[in-house]
Amino acid sequence: MAETEQCIFLLGFLASIIFFITLLAKTRSKSRLPPTPRALPIIGHMHLLGPLPHQAFHKLAAQYGPLVYFYIGSKPCVLASTPELAKEILKTQEANFLNRPRVANLDYLTYGSSDFATIRYGPYWKFMKKLCMNELLGTRTLDRFLPIRNEEIKRFLKHVLKKAEVNEEVNVGGELKRLTNNIISRMMLRTRCSDDEHEADEVRKLVKELNELGAQFNLSDTIWFCKYLNLQGNKKRLKDARDRYDALMEKIMKEHENARKKRMEIGDEGDGVKDILDILLDIYEDENAEMRLSRENIKAFIMNIFGAGTDTSSITVEWGLAELINHPKLMEKLRQEIDSVVGSNRLVQESDIPNLSYLQAVVKEILRLHPAGPLIVRESIEDCTIAGYDIPAKTQLFVNVWSLGRDPNSWKNPLEFRPERFTIEQEWSVKSNMLDVRGQHDQMLPFGIGRRSCPGASLALQFVPTTLAALVQCFEWKTSVGESTVIVDMEEGPGLALPRAQPLVCVPRTRITGILSL
Repeated sequence: MAETEQCIFLLGFLASIIFFITLLAKTRSKSRLPPTPRALPIIGHMHLLGPLPHQAFHKLAAQYGPLVYFYIGSKPCVLASTPELAKEILKTQEANFLNRPRVANLDYLTYGSSDFATIRYGPYWKFMKKLCMNELLGTRTLDRFLPIRNEEIKRFLKHVLKKAEVNEEVNVGGELKRLTNNIISRMMLRTRCSDDEHEADEVRKLVKELNELGAQFNLSDTIWFCKYLNLQGNKKRLKDARDRYDALMEKIMKEHENARKKRMEIGDEGDGVKDILDILLDIYEDENAEMRLSRENIKAFIMNIFGAGTDTSSITVEWGLAELINHPKLMEKLRQEIDSVVGSNRLVQESDIPNLSYLQAVVKEILRLHPAGPLIVRESIEDCTIAGYDIPAKTQLFVNVWSLGRDPNSWKNPLEFRPERFTIEQEWSVKSNMLDVRGQHDQMLPFGIGRRSCPGASLALQFVPTTLAALVQCFEWKTSVGESTVIVDMEEGPGLALPRAQPLVCVPRTRITGILSL
C-alpha cells in the first residue's frame, strides 16, 4: 500500500470512529428504529454476517425479531424476515423500494450500470422490462427456442448415458452448468459454447469469473473513507475481466452485424428465427426506436442473462436431484408419475409439465428450501415507516427469501423436504396446493416480487421441471462406496445463487435408453 493510502486509511479510521458513534447517537435520538444488535466501530455489524449472509440473517431475526436494523460498515441496513413484512415493503410500499443499491464491482463490470438488473428505476428500466416481457423472454420467444432446449437436453442426456455405460461418476452440477450455458448461448447468440472445447472452457471460466467478481465484497461499498482507495487490489482484475468480456462481445456483435448485412444485400431472411442479440441489434440500429440502446447496454444485458441464467437454473436442478436421492420413496413416487403420464417410449417434454402434478409439487418444494435468490436486495428512496418503525432514506433493504421458506407460521415442519405439502391430497400449509411461485404469495418468493421480479422466471419454470424429470425418467442415481449408500451432504456454499458446498457427484445407472436415440 502506498504511503498516501496508508495516511488516508489511518485518518479515515480515526474519523470513522467519531462519525459512527455520532451517527448512531443522532439516528437513535431522532428516530424509532427497529431493534439493533450491538455494533462495532468502523465495521458496524459485519462481524455478525459471515460467508453465508442469508443464514446469518436468519439467526439475527431469531434473536432480535422479524425487522432488524443494522450497519454494514457505515451503510445503514434493514432486514425483513416474514411474509407480512415482505408484503408491506415490496407491495404496499413498492414505489419506495424499486432501486437496487449500487455495488462498485457490478457497476464497473456492467459499464456503469448500463444493464437491466442494477440500473436505477426509470425510463430505460421500464423500456427494458417491457422488452423482456414482450420480446426477449416472452412466451412467443421462448416457444421459438423450444427446439433448442429440447436438442440441448437430449445432447446432455446422451452424454450422461455414455458415463453410465462405463459406470463412471458424473459431476452433476458441472454438467448442468454446461447445459444451461449452451442453451443460453444459443438463445442469445445462436452459437453453442461447446462447439469448440477450448473456447467453451474460456467462456465458462469468464462467466464464472464475472459472477465471482460481481459478488465479491468490496470495502468501498460499505466504509465511506475507503470509497476511492484500492485496498483490496481488485481494480486490475476487474479491468482485465471486463476487457476480455468486451473483446469477446465485440467480436460476436460484429460477426452478427456482418451476417445481417450480407443477408440484407441478397434478400435472405434465413430461417426467420432471430436470436436475442439480433433483436437487441434491431433496436440499436433503429433511429426511430422508443429508446435507443448503446453497445454497452447490449453487452451489459447479455452479461445479466449469462450471469443470472447459467447458475440459478442448474443449481436448482442439482439441489432437486440431491433431495430426491436422499428421499428414495419420493424419487420413486415421482418416477411412477412420469412413467404413468409419459410412458417409456418417449422423453418427457415441456408440454407434459401441466399433467405432472407431483413434479410441480417437487419443484415448488425445491424452490421453497433452496431459492436461487436467497435475498431480495433493494434501497429506500425516501424516509418511510415499516411496522411502526422509522426507516431512513438510502437504507439498504434485505428481504430474506430463505427465511420465508422456513417460517414455522407459514409451513408445517418447515425443514422437511415434503412435496406433499403442495398437493391436494395432503395439505401441509394453508392452501399450499394453489400456491404460486411468481410472487403472488408472500410466504414464498423464489423469483422476487413486483415490478423488479426476475424476468427469467418463465424460462426457469420450463427448464427446471423438464430437466429434473428427464434425469429421473432416464437414470437411477447412486452415491455409494462399495455396497453402502452414502447420504448426500446438503450443506450450502457461499455465492449469490445458493450453490452447494460440495458438488453432487453420482454414478448414473441407465433406466431407459431407446428414447434418447429418437
